[in-house]
Amino acid sequence: MNLELSAEQTAVRQLAKDFVDREITPYAAAWDRAEQVDRGIVKKLGDLGFLGLTVPEEYGGSGGDHLSYVLVTEELGRGDSSVRGIVSVSLGLVAKTLASWGDDRQKREWLPRLTSGEAVGCFGLTEPGTGSDAGNLTTRAVREDGGTYVIDGAKTFITNGTWADVVLLFARTGDAPGHKGISAFLVPTDTPGLQRREIHGKLGLRGQATAELVLDGVRVPAAAMLGPEGKGFSVAMSALAKGRMSVAAGCVGIAQAALDAAVGYAGQREQFGKPIARHQLVQELISDIAVDVDAARLLTWRVADLIERGEPFVTAASQAKLFASEAAVRAANNALQVFGGYGYIDEYPVGKLLRDARVMTLYEGTSQIQKLVIGRALTGVSAF
Repeated sequence: MNLELSAEQTAVRQLAKDFVDREITPYAAAWDRAEQVDRGIVKKLGDLGFLGLTVPEEYGGSGGDHLSYVLVTEELGRGDSSVRGIVSVSLGLVAKTLASWGDDRQKREWLPRLTSGEAVGCFGLTEPGTGSDAGNLTTRAVREDGGTYVIDGAKTFITNGTWADVVLLFARTGDAPGHKGISAFLVPTDTPGLQRREIHGKLGLRGQATAELVLDGVRVPAAAMLGPEGKGFSVAMSALAKGRMSVAAGCVGIAQAALDAAVGYAGQREQFGKPIARHQLVQELISDIAVDVDAARLLTWRVADLIERGEPFVTAASQAKLFASEAAVRAANNALQVFGGYGYIDEYPVGKLLRDARVMTLYEGTSQIQKLVIGRALTGVSAF
């Protein structure tokens, strides 16, 4: 792997950095307090092509490689993880999965809208009683005469849930146990019987539209099924494998923001007659953050490289997500320590970074789930 970025990748990274510094960073604290990101950001992301990265141009995408996608995601994570989540889900989990599993009609119906920012997607997998145990979800889709499916159930912690125009929804379509009976559907959110309620009072990602979905007699045609019947779990896991790379990249962005804030503050704040940057234990905190940033970045870039070369990447994605999410928490916590008491008030950015980082160890597979995935790959023995 050549770690030197190409001219195109460098340009994409700079474009994302400039966009974040201009359109996101100045507003992130206000969005966090209001628990609402400005929805106009979606169109701006679409106009720059950030919502179409790696999606074929024939379906409205902007093409590009997976490292370019990672570089953009890092920058968005540096600015505001709530905005990064919009892209990671609508593009990373929904549009990319549709590009891989959808038929031509489904792609032409949804991909141009998703990649332009005209429409937003959400990923309907997690349920109130099944988080890590996704194979035992209980939402059910029953096929009627004529081919229509009637869906009943509930989903929770759905990113983009109240903003989305389409849900990539997972439901049980057969009597087969566990993951064998699950299928995937593309469900427009204006379908009768689909209700949404935004979840407020979150510790972090407060600006992100996280929601509960309730499906009561939701009817969709057989043509709404994504991929073969009974293969929905495979659809979900393929989406999450690449999604973990996206989360890892966002965590690199959080850690980078923590490093930037800590270095900047340490150079300005004086204690005992000198800038605290001259105190050895403050330098230790900053050096620990810097090492975590670089290690997490390299692990994440490796996943992008493996995907581009067509090599197996699932275990590497779990390693990157595990390390980067835990590293982001450490980095934000160390940065808060550098700030001291000022880090505990939201006039400064590090408190938000810590709150946003904490959820990264939970969603798209907890740290414990990542360890099980990695352990199974190394030993060949399943812990389930």
